[in-house]
Amino acid sequence: MNAPAPSKPPPHQRTQQLARLFTTLTILAILAMEAWQVWLDYRQEFHRAEVSATNVTGAAAEHARDAIRQADALLYDLIEQVEHDGFERLDTARMHRLMKRQQQFLPQLHELFIYDKDGNCVVTDREVGGQPMNNADREYFRYHRDDPDHRVHISQVIRSRFTGDLVIPISRRIEDRNGQFAGVAVATLEVAYFNRFYETFDLGDRGIIVLAEQNGTILVRHPFDPYATSRSLAKTHIVKDLLPEAPAGVTVARSSLDDVERLFSYRQLQDYPLLVETGISTQSIAAPWLNQVARSCLVVVVVIAGLVVFAATLVRQMEQGALAEEELRLAHETLEQLALEDALTGLANRRRLDAVLPIEASRARRLGTPLGIVMLDIDYFKRYNDHYGHLAGDQCIRAVAQVLAGFARRPGDLAARYGGEEMTLLLPNADPEDTQRIAEQIRQAVRALEIPHSGSDHGVVTVSLGYHVYMPLPLDNTHEAQLLRAADEALYHAKDAGRDRVHPPAS
Repeated sequence: MNAPAPSKPPPHQRTQQLARLFTTLTILAILAMEAWQVWLDYRQEFHRAEVSATNVTGAAAEHARDAIRQADALLYDLIEQVEHDGFERLDTARMHRLMKRQQQFLPQLHELFIYDKDGNCVVTDREVGGQPMNNADREYFRYHRDDPDHRVHISQVIRSRFTGDLVIPISRRIEDRNGQFAGVAVATLEVAYFNRFYETFDLGDRGIIVLAEQNGTILVRHPFDPYATSRSLAKTHIVKDLLPEAPAGVTVARSSLDDVERLFSYRQLQDYPLLVETGISTQSIAAPWLNQVARSCLVVVVVIAGLVVFAATLVRQMEQGALAEEELRLAHETLEQLALEDALTGLANRRRLDAVLPIEASRARRLGTPLGIVMLDIDYFKRYNDHYGHLAGDQCIRAVAQVLAGFARRPGDLAARYGGEEMTLLLPNADPEDTQRIAEQIRQAVRALEIPHSGSDHGVVTVSLGYHVYMPLPLDNTHEAQLLRAADEALYHAKDAGRDRVHPPAS
C-alpha cells in the first residue's frame, strides 16, 4: 500500500513563511548596509584627522625651520664680523647696536651673546651695566669648546639668567685665525614664541604639538607643560622605530607623557636635527562618529521594528480576508498622507508642493487670478546649528514652521518645507500688495519669537523672504519651475542685501 503524499501547508502558512523569510533577509541587508556605512564613516573621520594633523605638522615644521634659520643666519653674520676683526679690535658698542636692531625684526629672538674662549660675555643685546658675566658652565659652551664642529648647535631648553624665561639656545663656534677655539655666538629663542604659534591650531580636546630634538629631547610642548620640558621621547615608537625608516609619517600611539592614545603626524625638519609631532586624541576623533553611530543605530532600530511590525501586520491582514484588505487600504492612505507631509515640521513636503503648484498655476491661468509665492530662509542657520546643536536646530525649524503655517489661513493656501531651512507659502488669489504684506508679517512674527542666536548680528533668529506674484496673461505657458525660481531669486536678493528683510520680485 502506497504511503500518502505529504500534504502541502495551507496558503496562509506559506504566506507567513515567505513573510518571515523576506523580513529576515531585509533586516540582514539593512544591518549589512549600515555596518558598511559605519565603517566608511569611521575611516572618513580618521582620514580627515590624518590630513589635519599632517597639515599642522607641516606648518609647525616650516615655522620652526624659518625661526632657526633666521637666527642662524644672524649668528653667521656676527661670527664673520668677530673672526674678521678679532676680539682685540672688536667694536662692541657697534656690535651691541647691531644686535638690538636685528632683534626688532626677529620676534623669536630672546637674547644674543658673544662669548670669548673663557666663557666671558664680550657683547650682548642686553643692557648689562658693565657687570661681568661668565657662561662657561652652559652646555652649548662646553660643546663648542670641546668639539671642532662648525655646524649650528641646538641645545636643550634652559632658563635665561637675565629674565628667568624658558629659552632654546642656538649657537655656533668662533675660531681664531689659526682655527683654534676662540668663543661662542649664541641666540636664544623664546619657548613662548612657539607656543603662541601653536595656539592658533584647534586640535580638539587633549591635542598636542611637540617640537623636539632628533634624539627625542622635548624643546616645546603645547599645551605648555613644564613637566614635559627636556623630557625624552627616545623610547617612543616614533623616534625609535619610525623616524629611522622615514622622515615623515602618521601613526596611532599612546603618549609616554600622559598615556593618552593619539593619532600622531611627525616630520623631521630639513637642515636641522629637529622633529615636530602633532597628536590628536583618538577619543576626540571618534566622538562625532560615535554620535552619528548612535543616531544611525536608533534609526535602524526604528526601521527594523517598523519592518517587523509591518510584516506581522501584513500576515494578519492576509488571514482576515476582506477585513484585512480594507485595513490594508487604510494603511496605504496613511502612508500616502505621511509621504506628503514633512516629518519634522508637519508642513507639506516638497513632493506635495510639486503636486499642488501646477494645479494652482493652472487654476490661476484658467480664472485669470494672481498666485503669490513666498520663499523663506532662516538667516545664518548653519551658524545656529554649529553653535547650539542639531536638536536646537530642529526646534528652531519647527518654531519658524509654526509661524509660517499660521499664515496659511484660506482654503488653497499651502505652507511647505522646501528643503533644509527653506520654506514656501503658496497664496492663491493674492495680489502683490497682499503677498508683500503677508511676507512682512511673517518676518516680524519670527523676529518676535526672540529665539537667541549668538551667530546673528541681531542676536535673535530672523528670516529673509522673497516673493513673486504670478499674473497670468492670455495664452500664458509659464512653467511652474519658473515661478519658484523667481521667488528664489528674490530671496537671494534679500539675503544679499543684509538678511532679515522682504525683497520684492525682480522687475
